[in-house]
Amino acid sequence: MSTKRVAAEDDVRAASDRFYGALEEMANGDAGSMAAVWSHEDDVTTMHPIGGREEGWEAVRGSWEGVAAASTDGSVTRSNQVVRVVGDAAYELCEESASMTFAGDPVSIHTRATNVYRKEGGEWKVVHHHADLDAEFAELVANVGA
Repeated sequence: MSTKRVAAEDDVRAASDRFYGALEEMANGDAGSMAAVWSHEDDVTTMHPIGGREEGWEAVRGSWEGVAAASTDGSVTRSNQVVRVVGDAAYELCEESASMTFAGDPVSIHTRATNVYRKEGGEWKVVHHHADLDAEFAELVANVGA
């Protein structure tokens, strides 16, 4: 593997570290850090473990803010990470484990995740996050607004 490719993969891993740090902050009630790690373009997307699909930065940001508004005492970890870089795009496969208090209820989830990154202005930004559906968490989130 070339030195250039290894360096690019290391840069994506660093971007992933920032994303998972922002996820943990979100699980503690603060989604503000997401703005620094995500692209703000209209083509960004996410499919959370709570279901649904968001398209465009405003919708994606809103989804993180919605979960953060009801979350405290969170912890998020990533394991079994694989990173591949193809030009100015990259993808990451991993497993996510999260625990938090959501709307007063303890939540613990473990999902597989895929994250897609794009190099923008010399920085790797998240452009897509997909995690397996967690039906129990999705139901809890749906019932908060009911």
